[in-house]
Amino acid sequence: MAKKNAFYAQSGGVTATINATACGVIETARKHRRHIGKVYAGRDGIIGALTEDLIDTSKESAAAIRALRHTPGGAFGSCRYKLKSLEENQAQYERLIEVFKAHDIGYFFYNGGNDSADTSYKVSQIAAKMGYPLVCIGVPKTVDNDLAVTDCCPGFGSVAKYVATSIREAGFDVASMARTSTRVFVLEVMGRHAGWITAACGLAAEAEGDGPHILLFPEIPFDEERFLAKTDDSIRRYGYCTVGVSEGLRWPDGKFLSESGLRDAFGHAQLGGVAPLIAQLVRDKLKQKYHWAVADYLQRSARHIASKTDVLQSYAVGKAAVELAVKGRSGVMPVIVRKSARPYRWTIGVADLKDIANHEKMMPRDYITEDGFHITEKCRQYLAPLVQGEDYPPYRNGLPAYVKLKNTPVPKKLAAAFKI
Repeated sequence: MAKKNAFYAQSGGVTATINATACGVIETARKHRRHIGKVYAGRDGIIGALTEDLIDTSKESAAAIRALRHTPGGAFGSCRYKLKSLEENQAQYERLIEVFKAHDIGYFFYNGGNDSADTSYKVSQIAAKMGYPLVCIGVPKTVDNDLAVTDCCPGFGSVAKYVATSIREAGFDVASMARTSTRVFVLEVMGRHAGWITAACGLAAEAEGDGPHILLFPEIPFDEERFLAKTDDSIRRYGYCTVGVSEGLRWPDGKFLSESGLRDAFGHAQLGGVAPLIAQLVRDKLKQKYHWAVADYLQRSARHIASKTDVLQSYAVGKAAVELAVKGRSGVMPVIVRKSARPYRWTIGVADLKDIANHEKMMPRDYITEDGFHITEKCRQYLAPLVQGEDYPPYRNGLPAYVKLKNTPVPKKLAAAFKI
């Protein structure tokens, strides 16, 4: 394949380490000048390609790109925008190819989760159908840890470390005041269908009586009576109770406890906060004083407490994506392969996008205790290596020093605008 430019974009909810992947892509591409010319980034994800709003990463210094490794958020902007099927909107795909042709783009790197893998797969199919030479690589990222095939997902290890740390620290606080004040603390974490982040809270409980005492998973239908009995028992045993709950907790009929009735751009139900609902149950039924918190964006942006394992893996998939591309591999995604658990060893493998797109990896039932309220030892052994190690960002004036790129726009070459 003749030397071509590359297009890289970030998609979906960002993480503390997605920019480490961007760093891996750009630094590796710069080492393959024989195959790759410039790396253009899409401003706000795939929308940047559709609207010809491209960023010239060659205008950034090596030091600035290197600093992405320790900077949270999405350096080029992300989006929640799912391409329709070819039958539904062929114009979208024709527009992508038109933009890629105009800017001599022969490599497509899309960094995201399930919906992004689907987009990468669709783009690879339409490029082949239209006879346009385009190497398409999906690059994994999701805090939800629900991508198929890969052992874990870049972005997850750092969220896991954050929520386990947060619920442990909050537990110490509640235990201090439980005799005369708050006795129940509820922490809501992300996870619409898969309870991996909720499970990570369980790492904080290493001995009898340690919080969290209760975990509420989306895979286990919520039983109000059993939950209240468990909470009451924890208070009687330990003097207090801390609870980790997934935003995607459901009633036995499958309906989300906190569904607001709204939908996001991907068609997913907009969830409205389950922690206050659980806390109110505790107040109304058990007459206990409570506090609740929603980790929300804090959990996925906390680069200051990122897992070193996660940072290394996030960079590695970006690097591997470019190495696969220059070898002509298309329609694939680099994945993480666990070689051994003790000691923890991993490597990078390759999977077909068709085996990842629109597949969701749920928590195995044997990772959840029989009563449905905590994690098993098997789950702990899976999770523990993913939160290992510290990789602190540099600090300035007592605060993390993060990079802001120039994000110089690429001059447009097409006369027609495209409305998304």
